[in-house]
Amino acid sequence: MTHNFHPTMLREYDIRGVVGDTLSDKDAYAIGRSFATLVRRAGGKRIAVGYDGRLSSPMLADALIAGINDAGADALNVGLGPTPMLYYAASTEDVEGGIQITGSHNPPDYNGFKFVMQGRPFYGADILGIGKMAAAGDWEAGEGTSQSIDIVDAYVDRLVEGFAGGAFRIGWDAGNGAAGTVIEKLTARLPGEHHLLFTDIDGHFPNHHPDPTEEKNLADLRKLVAEKSLDFGVAFDGDGDRIGAIDGEGRVIWGDQLLQIYAAAVLKDLPGATVIADVKASQALFDRVAELGGKPLMWKTGHSLIKAKMKETGSPLAGEMSGHIFFADRYYGYDDAPYAAVRLIEAATKLGQSVTELRGSMAPMVNTPEMRFQVDESRKFAIVDEVLDRLAESGAQVDRTDGARVLTDDGWWLLRASNTQDVLVARAEAKDEAALARLLAAIDEQLALSGIVRGPQAAH
Repeated sequence: MTHNFHPTMLREYDIRGVVGDTLSDKDAYAIGRSFATLVRRAGGKRIAVGYDGRLSSPMLADALIAGINDAGADALNVGLGPTPMLYYAASTEDVEGGIQITGSHNPPDYNGFKFVMQGRPFYGADILGIGKMAAAGDWEAGEGTSQSIDIVDAYVDRLVEGFAGGAFRIGWDAGNGAAGTVIEKLTARLPGEHHLLFTDIDGHFPNHHPDPTEEKNLADLRKLVAEKSLDFGVAFDGDGDRIGAIDGEGRVIWGDQLLQIYAAAVLKDLPGATVIADVKASQALFDRVAELGGKPLMWKTGHSLIKAKMKETGSPLAGEMSGHIFFADRYYGYDDAPYAAVRLIEAATKLGQSVTELRGSMAPMVNTPEMRFQVDESRKFAIVDEVLDRLAESGAQVDRTDGARVLTDDGWWLLRASNTQDVLVARAEAKDEAALARLLAAIDEQLALSGIVRGPQAAH
C-alpha cells in the first residue's frame, strides 16, 4: 500500500491543500500513518491530535487517527480548539508527538496539518520525509487505540497561571476561528471589562476572513473599540497562533511593534536576554531591544525556524511581523495568540503605561506592509540569488539571513522568496515618504533586471 501527495501540498512548515481538490481523507490517513511510523521508530507510542473549526476538519481527523492506529500507535484526541491548545497537549500530556488539523488563515476550502515531534518543531526535510515514506509505503503496522479528552479548561487555566496584570477594557475578535471558546473562557477569568466579537466557531467565516495581519479584517474590532471607548483590542487568526492588535485610538499595533512592548517588559526581568525577530521586522524594533539592554537577533521568517533558533540561543522571547509571538519566559516557547493577549495586559501593567501610550511612544517610521506578489515557482529563489549577486557587485550593505535585506542611507528594503507559496515578499522602511519612494524604486529596478514586475498583492 502506497500513497502519493499532490506536489503542492508538502510545504516548508506544514502540509496544506484544497479539500476535494488537492486534499482528501486518503491524504490524512497517509499522513497519520507516516508520522506515527516515525514516532514508533523513535521509541514513542502516543500522538496528540487536535483540529480547527473548518467544515472538513472532523472528517480529516477521523482519517488521520485511523492512519495513526494502523501504524500501531495510540491517538489522544483533544478535539476542537486552536493550534496552541494542541501544542499545550503535546507539552503536558504523555505523548511523543502532536498533529493539528488546520487551514490556519487560508480560505474556507483549505485545510492542512501542523506538527510537533518530541518537543521540537517538525518542518522542512521532516515534512518531505512524510511524502517519501508514503510513496514507498514504508509504514509500520499494528493496532492502536484512540482516546478523547477535554483539555480546554486545563489550557485556559495555564493561560492565566501566575497572572500579574491589571484591569483593562478590551475588545476581542475571534473571527469565528478555532480560538472562540477559549477566548470566552479566558475573558471570564480575567479582571476588567471584555467585549467579544465572533466567538462562535464557524468554518464559513461569515463576518470577515480570519487573518488579523490584513488591516481590512480589523474593521469590526476598530469599530467596537471606538464605540465603547475601550483601552485596546486584540484579534486572532483562524487557528489562534497569530495575534493582531489595535490601540485605543484605532491604530494597528503590528507584530514587530507588539514585540517592542513585550521586550520592554521581559527585559525588566531578564536583563541582557536575546530577543529574536524575523527579517521583515522594523529596524526600530532591533534598535529598541538594544536600547533596553537586550541582544537583538534577526532571523529567518517561519514559525518553525524561529522556534528552533529560540531553543539554540536560549531566547525567552521572539516574534514575527506576521503576528506569531513566542514566549519561552514562563511558558513553553511556542506561538500562542491567546497567551500573547494575556502577556499584553501584563506588559502594560508592568510598564505602567496604557497600550495606547506604549504604541504612541514608538519611533515614527514610514514603511510598507508586507508586499507579496506571485512569480513562477521555479524562478522565485533564482530571482533572489540574481539580486544578491548584483548587490554584491555594487558593494551594497546586505544582510543575507533570509533573502536580501539592504541597508541604505534612506532606510532598508527586503526581498525574499516565500517558503510556502509561489510568491516573492518585499518590504521597505524609511525616515520619510520621499526616502520610501526611493527604496521602492530600488526594489523595482532589481526586479526589472530579473525580468519581473511587482504585481498585485497575493493572498497568504
